[in-house]
Amino acid sequence: MNNLTNIRNFTLDELKVAVASLSEKPFRAKQIYEWLWQKNAGTFEEMSSLGKSFREKLEQNYFIDKIKLDDQQISSDKTIKCAFEVEKGQVVEGVLIPTKSRTTACISSQVGCSLACAFCATGKLKLMRNLTAGEIVDQVVYLRNQAEDRYQQNLTNIVYMGMGEPLLNYKNVLRSTEILCSEDGLGISPRRITVSTAGISKMIKKLGDDEVKFNLALSLHAANDEKRNKLMEINESNNLESLREALIYFHEKTASRVTFEYIIFKDFNDNLEDAQELAEFAKCVPCKINIIEYNPIDDGIYQQADSNKVAAFASYLEDKNLIVNVRRSRGKDIDAACGQLANKNKTIKSEERILK
Repeated sequence: MNNLTNIRNFTLDELKVAVASLSEKPFRAKQIYEWLWQKNAGTFEEMSSLGKSFREKLEQNYFIDKIKLDDQQISSDKTIKCAFEVEKGQVVEGVLIPTKSRTTACISSQVGCSLACAFCATGKLKLMRNLTAGEIVDQVVYLRNQAEDRYQQNLTNIVYMGMGEPLLNYKNVLRSTEILCSEDGLGISPRRITVSTAGISKMIKKLGDDEVKFNLALSLHAANDEKRNKLMEINESNNLESLREALIYFHEKTASRVTFEYIIFKDFNDNLEDAQELAEFAKCVPCKINIIEYNPIDDGIYQQADSNKVAAFASYLEDKNLIVNVRRSRGKDIDAACGQLANKNKTIKSEERILK
């Protein structure tokens, strides 16, 4: 495979050039594109509308980087966590979160993560590599099929909130959103897609320059630099003032409302002074705020905030005319909740384990 090229890295226009180089007609490129993305083909042999000799030429020059399901667990609340093998010894996780109002696929963008956020299990892993656009899209396809086959629900939302920092895999993340939204791909509205970042100011500005149509979420978790530095090392090089400027620029370019993700920790960022700082920071752009229940990981440094303090925190923000949602965790019994991906370093070898 070392001498072969990953065909799923090509745009449709690039596929047309590749097809021409094999002395085939241009319309074949769209056929291949549809086989790859709409029909989810994993081999060239599956592309039955192409002639045998053409399929053989494709086989000699290209490969398809399909991911494989390594393990699957189902929570008592119907959340499904999947471990996908992307390469030998390399596993990423994706999660399907079904609720009454929506069905969401939470997907990964990197194998591991380089940011080492103090509260996140994935941050304890080293970064191994970026995922390709195809490997990102594969997670969505599998989780969408699970939603339809197991729960008879359509996939309504996609969030890039799994393993890795999406904006450090910028090219492949944007390419994956193009495939997901393309009529020749999966045909998903960009307004149903949210990309979440730990906060890389120059890349947030680049999203604005590229006038992206999907939603942006910032993992904020503290609205003063001293506390945010303790939680997230990235804040030392991308402080709140630089993030404020980047978010204003992004909004000016896209007119999109930003989501602030705020994991609330016991006796750390859960008092009314913290809420006041958050309300002040949130004035910079039209926004909504998701207050997220913390899910403890193995090291136990941080703990879940008291429910009464969470309610008072949310009430303070609402009194400031901010849009606030309190997110209750799902999938905690299988370590599929926010911040828990890769919390357990064991792989369950059974085809599927259902926890009840």
